[in-house]
Amino acid sequence: MDDQYDKLKTMVADRLHVSEDEITPDSKFVEDLNADSLEVVELVMALEDEFDVSIPDEDAEQMVTVKDAMDYIQAHAK
Repeated sequence: MDDQYDKLKTMVADRLHVSEDEITPDSKFVEDLNADSLEVVELVMALEDEFDVSIPDEDAEQMVTVKDAMDYIQAHAK
């Protein structure tokens, strides 16, 4: 993958207290990585800061998997 994906994977692992080995593009934040709603909100805020994107709530709600987040970042990064 690329540097953005590696950075995203590291952020997800750190924020959700899981091993990077457990994270795949198809990993679902809530179902697979056991994130609660507050952790998801905090992760979205961290992604906004790290990747210089603005993620409206309605878009954040559509980010179910790591790939969803990566696709959004790649499409909207400045």
